[in-house]
Amino acid sequence: MDGTDDTATSHTGADGLFARLDTLGIAYTTHHHPPVFTVEESKDLRGVLPGSHVKNLFLRDKKKRIWLVTALEERQIDLKALRKRLGASGSLSFGSADLLMEVLGVVPGAVTPFGVINDRGGRASMVLDAGVLATDPVNAHPLQNDMTTALAPRDLLKFLEAENHPPEVIDFGAD
Repeated sequence: MDGTDDTATSHTGADGLFARLDTLGIAYTTHHHPPVFTVEESKDLRGVLPGSHVKNLFLRDKKKRIWLVTALEERQIDLKALRKRLGASGSLSFGSADLLMEVLGVVPGAVTPFGVINDRGGRASMVLDAGVLATDPVNAHPLQNDMTTALAPRDLLKFLEAENHPPEVIDFGAD
């Protein structure tokens, strides 16, 4: 060993993700844009891309269980209510940048449901807002935040299931 950290090189990047989508027969379109780090920046820079746009929360509890939550960008998510729904131990908190890279192979600002491609150990449980499945297409970062990839909701489900991360679907829009 030369002492360098090669963790990041073991992760699948955007090209590997696109190859996987191709292998699964999933049609998608990718748009390039300047890097965005927040929902607000995304709204300003994406132009007019049809379909739903998502936000993603990388969460953990005190027992170190991990969840990746993908919801419509406009949803308000009550972490206390979500904690109860998921059966989390203690309060939910955001996972660190190091944990995010370790589990999903992405940096903050590039969190995406596609990150499960790098969770080979199945450490993260996938939670998906039912609203994401109601609009076609779904737009998400393809493992980096300078692109947006659009695909059909059924194909997002197909991808998640193929990556052994079938989602728990929650309607965050329900009262």
